[in-house]
Amino acid sequence: MLAIENVSRTFSGGSTGFKNINLSVQQGKVIGILGTSGCGKSTLLRVLSGLDQEYHGHVKIDEEHVEAVHEKIGMIFQEPRLLPWLNVIDNVSLGLKNDAQKKAKAAEYLSAVGLDGFEKHFPKDLSGGMAQRVAIARALVTAPEILLLDEPFSALDAFTKMQLQELLLSIWQKFQSTILLVTHDIDEALYLCDRIIILRGQPGEVYHSINLNEPRPRARGDAALARTKEKIINLLDLSTNG
Repeated sequence: MLAIENVSRTFSGGSTGFKNINLSVQQGKVIGILGTSGCGKSTLLRVLSGLDQEYHGHVKIDEEHVEAVHEKIGMIFQEPRLLPWLNVIDNVSLGLKNDAQKKAKAAEYLSAVGLDGFEKHFPKDLSGGMAQRVAIARALVTAPEILLLDEPFSALDAFTKMQLQELLLSIWQKFQSTILLVTHDIDEALYLCDRIIILRGQPGEVYHSINLNEPRPRARGDAALARTKEKIINLLDLSTNG
């Protein structure tokens, strides 16, 4: 279980970032984090990943305090961030320590994201969607318990975005990772998540939490989800500071 206890990280004299975040996430759940620009969503993921350690409060995984980059946490960014001088399989296996198993394990995860046969390609030879699949495989290959995603599909066209949303669900079903997804896309959060956390203000605070009980796979045009979307839009409009 991931526990976030009274965590704050602010900048600019306390006017940006987030403050007083309290959140418990059960193993295997998909949690969406929504909020307008500037409310600290991406900053929260950087704190949870261990990339930003200048925060107040406590972050715990299974009651263990997290104070740095942690082997139980993987992160996927908005951009794939692949190393251009390495081919696909070397990009994926970069975080593995056991040389004897690197290639076999990387190939297994490339297969999981639908990239069999692309092991020797370089990033320049990949489409945006394919590059992001490589980034997903790279994050999964170390078998993290918790996967953090910072708007991972926002730079993609609508069709590729939907394909990768389906891929993310299939990966979640296979590996049962706990997922925290930062997104600006309300439809994406409604389609993927078990719970949506809405941040409001500058610095951002938890303003509302919505549980989604609709079974998967969900219809993208589901009437109940449409009503929830309207509710979320109204909640986001309540924020005068973004």
